[in-house]
This record gives sequence, C-alpha cells and structure tokens, in this order.
Amino acid sequence: MTALSNVLIAVAVIVLVVGRQLRARRLDTERRFWLLPLILAAVALRDPVLIDPAHKGAAALILAGSLVTTVGMGCAWGWTMRLWRDQEGQLWTQGSVATVFAWVGAIVIRIGWYGVGTALHVHQSTSVLMLSLGLLLLVRSAAVSWRARQLDDHKHTLAA
Repeated sequence: MTALSNVLIAVAVIVLVVGRQLRARRLDTERRFWLLPLILAAVALRDPVLIDPAHKGAAALILAGSLVTTVGMGCAWGWTMRLWRDQEGQLWTQGSVATVFAWVGAIVIRIGWYGVGTALHVHQSTSVLMLSLGLLLLVRSAAVSWRARQLDDHKHTLAA
C-alpha cells in the first residue's frame, strides 16, 4: 500500500472509532474486538520496510518505544470510557472529554516518535502508524472488556 493510502485508512478508522466512542452505545462483550486491530496489523506487517534497513537498530528502538507508549495510551483511553448498566441490566459505554484528550495525546505522542526518527535520520514507514493504531484499538478494547468483567464481578460480589 502507498503511504497516502495508509494515512487515509488510519484517518478513516480514527474518525469512525472516535465518532462511535463518543456516543452512548450498548457494549457487546461477545464482539470480536480483536478483528479490526488484527487487520490493521496484518496490513502493516506486510510492509518490507517497516524497519529502516539503513538504520536497523535505531528504527527498531523507535518502533519498540512507539509501541510501548501506544500500549500505555490504549490503557489510558480504555479507562476514560464511562461504563454503566441500564434498568434492564444491559452494559453501556460512552467516551468522555477525557477520551478526546486521550486521542489527542496519542496523536501528539505519535508525532513525537516521528520527530525522534526524523532527528535520527530514520525513515519511518506509514505502516508503523497502522500497526500502532491496531495496537491502540486492541489495548483499549481489552481494557474496556476487563473493566466490564470487573463491573460484573463487583455486582455478583454485592449480591452474595
């Protein structure tokens, strides 16, 4: 895929996901939350220059650091989601102002990693953006799912 198509796909996914997260919606805990992140990762990992061959060590460190901070941002984003049960016991979720700030923070950090790479003259493929986005979505969904299970466990503990 071309760099432009990777960026356009990433922007489309971000707009779709953020738009959905800011609306109250029923949480489907049986949903395959890993499918979209898996697709994004598969597309990214097909890139033969995911790691700059001229600067392998620096590129690998930047990629690793980027992915570690992406995991942190995914956790933060997952914790910004409001979870509650309606009168029928259905689980609902909705993003908050903090969710928007988490997204802005993730974008700023992503730009920062690109800045580090540029300063070190490391070519960074746009596939890194796709891989990071997939990881971000996976971690966020896992965090929300974990919180939903904790909410259920807490409810069962109170009933006992």
